[in-house]
Amino acid sequence: MSAAPLPPADPAVPTPDGSVRDRARGAMLGLAVGDALGAPAENMKPSQIRRRWGRIEGYVEDDPAGTDDTEYAIFSGLLLAAHGSALTVAQVEAAWHQWIADRDEGPFRGAGFSERGTLENLRRGLAAPISAQHRHAWSDGLAMRAAPFGVFAAGRPAEAARLVAIDGTVSHDGEGIYGGRAVA
Repeated sequence: MSAAPLPPADPAVPTPDGSVRDRARGAMLGLAVGDALGAPAENMKPSQIRRRWGRIEGYVEDDPAGTDDTEYAIFSGLLLAAHGSALTVAQVEAAWHQWIADRDEGPFRGAGFSERGTLENLRRGLAAPISAQHRHAWSDGLAMRAAPFGVFAAGRPAEAARLVAIDGTVSHDGEGIYGGRAVA
């Protein structure tokens, strides 16, 4: 996903000290590495994984894999960097249009079911929360991009849950929102 330049950071958003910043980087790096390591086996049963690869010993390849999990977590992190605690559903929806829905997808074709349903609805002109009314609104798509909210609101779980629900209103409903809140 190639994002347009972000507006200046919100001055009301506190700048994390070194240790919090290091933990934030570690959380996002861990998400990206876990995503890349798990991508080749996504949606496979353990028996299928064993049949295909046997015992997995080598984790690093010359052509690393990754999925929409990392892309959408970065997307949410960029929204938080731009808007902080003032994040609104309208800003999230506008970003979906600006950075994803209104663009040619190019090589970014890895979106999951909930993202695909959301994109179809946004492209049809539906706005949040109606944009989240699709067959996979219950899925883990919001949970996969919840890490930035937990990082941003470290030590403030209610704030992390509030912000991730704002983000998720565009793409998820019901259990999908609850799952994102729990992870954040």
